[in-house]
Amino acid sequence: MRGSIYYQTAELTKVIFVEGAKKEERVDPTHPNFQCVSSFKTMETYRGVWNNFGHYLKEHWGIKDFEQIDSEHIQAYMAYKIEYYPTKQYLEKISAALGKLERALINYTAYKYGELREYDFNIRQNTLDNARALKQVANGYHNRVYKDPQALIGLLSNPNHQLGAMIQLHGGARSEGITLIKPHQLHGYKTDEITGKEVAVIKTTEKGGKTGDILIPIIIYKQLEKIIADNGKFKINYKAYVEDIRKSCLINQMECHSSHGFRWTFAQNRVREYQRFGYSYEEALQGVSWEIKHFRSSVTEHYLG
Repeated sequence: MRGSIYYQTAELTKVIFVEGAKKEERVDPTHPNFQCVSSFKTMETYRGVWNNFGHYLKEHWGIKDFEQIDSEHIQAYMAYKIEYYPTKQYLEKISAALGKLERALINYTAYKYGELREYDFNIRQNTLDNARALKQVANGYHNRVYKDPQALIGLLSNPNHQLGAMIQLHGGARSEGITLIKPHQLHGYKTDEITGKEVAVIKTTEKGGKTGDILIPIIIYKQLEKIIADNGKFKINYKAYVEDIRKSCLINQMECHSSHGFRWTFAQNRVREYQRFGYSYEEALQGVSWEIKHFRSSVTEHYLG
């Protein structure tokens, strides 16, 4: 599909919005209005999500054509939203909007090409269910910074979980960046351009295929290096990791922010570090945004609450 994001979502709206369509029509697979949207306000809400999704695809995946969307992009977008600890209602709205996007694409391609094309975005429901189960959604805005992350990490029962958490805390990695680390990702030592200190480098590929350096203290790097030398890789199970964090917080009466709380804590600490070494607030925001594999400085402000 050609055209701007707004043009494409307008075209998709045309094939799914039927104002005033009756419920019995919308639930009947044999009716032309099956799974259509009948409320103008609801359609406006869904299209807002589609527009945001389109910008995400363009920025993170280099995709400009809605017809190229597949389940991998749906899952990545929802995970991207979960990163900011959204409200349950907001994530449910996104899931519903993406469900209607699936139907709109089916309708649009059937009209344009005269044949049904397969689009399966069911991963959205699985992602939503997992987010609820893992308590990755909230009832309102919630700052996910850990007040005493070092103490929490020391309480984790699995030494590999402790190491993974330290990499997130000191390097700002997402969870998928630390659950599997292979030898080729170890890139030795370099000087941190901000602080002038010698640090170690891990290269990770995270959401949307973004590859970049994670800077961590040398002592942590050496622990990681030894595990990889002994086992051929560093690997932890994400669900077990999250559960270890949850149980440790519960037993010790700490507020739990899951694994991503370490990344939030990194962002806040790193902004202060930039400023300590003479960078302006705006420069700190942009620098940290790049370090956590985003583009816009405004993203870092979200981590600052």
